[in-house]
Amino acid sequence: MSSLSRELVFLILQFLDEEKFKETVHKLEQESGFFFNMKYFEDEVHNGNWDEVEKYLSGFTKVDDNRYSMKIFFEIRKQKYLEALDKHDRSKAVEILVKDLKVFASFNEELFKEITQLLTLENFRENEQLSKYGDTKSARAIMLVELKKLIEANPLFRDKLQFPNLKNSRLRTLINQSLNWQHQLCKTPRPNPDIKTLFVDHSCGQPNGARAPSPANNPLLGSLPKAGGFPPLGAHGPFQPTQAQVPTPLAGWMSNPPAVSHPAVSGSAIGLGGPSIPAALKHPRTPPTNPSLDFPSADSEHVSKRTRPMGLTDEVNLPVNVMPMSFPGHGGHSQAFNPSDDLPKTVARNLNQGSSPMSMDFHPIQQTLLLVGTNVGDIGLWEVGSRDKLVSKNFKVWDLSTCSMSLQAALVKDPGVSVNRVIWSPDGSLFGVAFSRHIVQIYSYHGNDDVRQHLEIDAHVGGVNDLAFSSPNKQLCVITCGDDKTIKVWDAATGAKQYTFEGHDAPVYSVCPHYKENIQFIFSTALDGKIKAWLYDNMGSRVDYEAPGRWCTTMAYSADGTRLFSCGTSKEGESHIVEWNESEGAVKRTYLGFRKRSSGVVQFDTTKNRFLAAGDEFCIKYWDMDNVQLLTSVEADGGLPASPRIRFNKDGTLLAVSTNENGIKILANSDGLRLLRTFENLSYDTASRASEPPKPTLNTITAAVAASGAALTERVASGGSISGMNGDTRSIADVKPRITEETNDKSKIWKLTEISEASQCRSLKLPENMRVTKISRLIYTNSGNAILALASNAIHLLWKWQRSERNASGKATASVSPQLWQPASGILMTNDVAETNPEESVSCFALSKNDSYVMSASGGKISLFNMMTFKTMTTFMPPPPAATFLAFHPQDNNIIAIGMDDSTIQIYNVRVDEVKSKLKGHSKRITGLAFSHVLNVLVSSGADAQLCVWSSDGWEKQKARYLQLPPGRPPTAVSDTRVQFHHDQIHFLVVHDTQLAIYETTKLECVKQWLVRESSAPISHAMFSCDSQLVYASFLDATVCVFTASNLRLRCRINPSAYLSPSVPSNQNVHPLVIAAHPQEPNQFALGLSDGMVHVFEPLESEGKWGVPPPAENGSTSNAAATSAGGPGAEQAQR
Repeated sequence: MSSLSRELVFLILQFLDEEKFKETVHKLEQESGFFFNMKYFEDEVHNGNWDEVEKYLSGFTKVDDNRYSMKIFFEIRKQKYLEALDKHDRSKAVEILVKDLKVFASFNEELFKEITQLLTLENFRENEQLSKYGDTKSARAIMLVELKKLIEANPLFRDKLQFPNLKNSRLRTLINQSLNWQHQLCKTPRPNPDIKTLFVDHSCGQPNGARAPSPANNPLLGSLPKAGGFPPLGAHGPFQPTQAQVPTPLAGWMSNPPAVSHPAVSGSAIGLGGPSIPAALKHPRTPPTNPSLDFPSADSEHVSKRTRPMGLTDEVNLPVNVMPMSFPGHGGHSQAFNPSDDLPKTVARNLNQGSSPMSMDFHPIQQTLLLVGTNVGDIGLWEVGSRDKLVSKNFKVWDLSTCSMSLQAALVKDPGVSVNRVIWSPDGSLFGVAFSRHIVQIYSYHGNDDVRQHLEIDAHVGGVNDLAFSSPNKQLCVITCGDDKTIKVWDAATGAKQYTFEGHDAPVYSVCPHYKENIQFIFSTALDGKIKAWLYDNMGSRVDYEAPGRWCTTMAYSADGTRLFSCGTSKEGESHIVEWNESEGAVKRTYLGFRKRSSGVVQFDTTKNRFLAAGDEFCIKYWDMDNVQLLTSVEADGGLPASPRIRFNKDGTLLAVSTNENGIKILANSDGLRLLRTFENLSYDTASRASEPPKPTLNTITAAVAASGAALTERVASGGSISGMNGDTRSIADVKPRITEETNDKSKIWKLTEISEASQCRSLKLPENMRVTKISRLIYTNSGNAILALASNAIHLLWKWQRSERNASGKATASVSPQLWQPASGILMTNDVAETNPEESVSCFALSKNDSYVMSASGGKISLFNMMTFKTMTTFMPPPPAATFLAFHPQDNNIIAIGMDDSTIQIYNVRVDEVKSKLKGHSKRITGLAFSHVLNVLVSSGADAQLCVWSSDGWEKQKARYLQLPPGRPPTAVSDTRVQFHHDQIHFLVVHDTQLAIYETTKLECVKQWLVRESSAPISHAMFSCDSQLVYASFLDATVCVFTASNLRLRCRINPSAYLSPSVPSNQNVHPLVIAAHPQEPNQFALGLSDGMVHVFEPLESEGKWGVPPPAENGSTSNAAATSAGGPGAEQAQR
């Protein structure tokens, strides 16, 4: 079909939709295969109209077209099958199995057998992979999320997911133009022709001597869009009708180009590469007055959804199982089914700032840390989880003598100063404050309440209206704008001015730096409504156009940087939120839901690449980015100003909202509430600082500032601990556990918690397996309901907890015994072994994210096992060299880092069965590997007691350092060194038989160390708790110690008598070899012993935790037990 014929189909589709021929529209979509209507598809899936779903899909793809299509049809038919089983309609299930699912047997016979076996179960949820299956409604929503990803990634749907950008009633317009042409050709045209048919050409009857009016102003056929909605008619020669006047359109990206042409920018001081300006700034266009409405209607969700290629699954993609039966958890489906459920709407905290908040910003890593600036120039730093105000500073010029005379005079005349903007740097090591008088102050942040003056800049004449951080050429800069109509760029390390951008004719209200197509640029908005864009080159603005609402406008990108939005309020109080089409410089959609007159300037924010929020009309209004209609609004229990200030945290789980009475409300969604609950029993220990003024503590955040220049990197101190987080969101290292019901007097006589009897804790010995003699590796499954062990004889053991009256959650617990699980076939997961004794080999394994696969080795080939069937899916990499450590890449489970016994690390791609890189830097076998997805690095450790940091982008070695070993104690030949990242992904735990240590990754510096006394038993293994607040360590004398992670101070010791049977002969020397931490319960861990036993430990329910931390000494954290470089202290003596 020709391109014009294809376009005609789109015009017909638009016409049919406007005329409400809904069934016909979708029939034509399917038969033509030109446009896949995702909204219609979603509706049909939600309604369970499976025949229509497959029929509609058949217009675009068939089952065997490619692996994406195969997976799409499989998921749909599997869901249909499960629903029949759920209704206990066995005959229907069998019919679906035979007619619909059997086709997949030729691709994967094992999977088809597993599906068939579900018929034998009373409840298919007994199958582990389907244990999280909820009700039909939620299951369809979960599946739909996966289907949308598959469709967007499927090349057969490319260019079919977005409807062309058409004006209203485009087909009617073309017909009117044709009639106009015919009417103009009439020899005797009538002024009011009567058009009765389109089947033949129009011709006027008897002459009347009059000339017909333009059909563009007097339509001959039905209703037409308002004037300004038409494109100019340029093909009709002398008969062209009068063009309608277009009232003040958006001027397009280049309606007012600079008077001088700007040469291409290349080779400049900061090295801008690629084209001189990105495509987003290149294409001028003057858009129409009323924004074009996407098909089929202005508020359809599916019209302009951006298609982002996404991976099929986060699991290993092997031909042996293209369609794993893993069923996603419930975490991701609620958003797909009911978007507003994912929004923070519940009031979780009420904070009293003391003066009216003007600007707020959450820390980018410690996502419960809130920075606040107020209308009287105050700055507050809140830990919203514990409700503690860590820092409060009043406005003060640090060095008045260096300020301009105009600032000094202004402060004398009127000392009142307001904060216009507070903002964190991208890594959270700095924050900036823009004041209403000339000044910008930059502070460095070092954890806890340690805030230090870094830079003070007399930036602008008048107010500094906005401030932002950016990193052109990987050098951190501060961008400011002000009342003097300029934008300025400053070096964040030295305060040196780098650029001044002039060109605005009014005070500059906001700046929005961004990075696109290898080009760094800055958007700026001024109070006259002009929006300009600048490159870092002093060559003038690249674009000049007007924002809806004029006056006060701010701009923001979605989190992934692909979508640009602006929010503006006019002097008359009219507010607008719009999305921009960057490639054309035009408004793409305008969001509805504002009152006619806003009281004050409306602030907005974006989150999750999906939602917009704005404070207006005494509430918070939310929109889905893909729908112009208001999604929902929240009054937050009342007490909000007319236009409240708002700010999301990075993950969108919390929203800070200003209130009338100088307060702040923290709204949370379900994930946010869980995050805040972590702090219910925690409080920042201000008492420890009562005896002396604040000073730098040992708990220091050393953020990821490697890219910000050496000067800034050196400036950030590297004192102590780590910021704790749960998942990637919890941030709790800078608070200390509140000792419940203990006074300061009691804390002075703190005593180490000793557990020597079984009655002092909850411990459980798991059911035995007589085939194994020693546990070499141990891990909890990610779901938290099972423990997997690898024994020294290459056999894997899996213990599963079941739901019961005593264990409603079905999670691992020390209170209920699990089942030593095996599939019905009775087979064991047994590794390939080399000719040598497997007991002498190094064992290693790694578990995939959804617990479907385990990759494992015991001196022989690496094996990939299916966790549901225990079957070996594939083996690869025969020795020598043998694998000694395995780690999945955090973003791609098809990439595996494999440590080898020849001291190399191989980066292996499972999908193509190929070693992509071989990393050399160690001198002995690899004993530990850990990825940081925040820093994009791999940290390795070896039996040579060396640590190496590798870039996970190009696999270059960035840093290397040997452990700080105690004097006179060289590493033994077989000493393992293990590494594990803290949840801040910046610090990591190092475990060696002589010590525990915390390292900061970017500098590879040891910031905390705990040494074993020479006379004490060595450490056998150690691990962070799931929230990174604790470190569990086991020793060769069978002792287990629990440390506070932030300072490596001992808080609890579990003696062997508490869990080892008295009947065990002392000469057997039974001791823990490995330790594992529960993925959701921070106070639960498990031990794998040298006699083949596994024990699970939890504190008594009455205690709820492992001991209490020792009190702070001399106003700060004691350094007696955990040293930065020193020897053991008093606490070691207790070991």
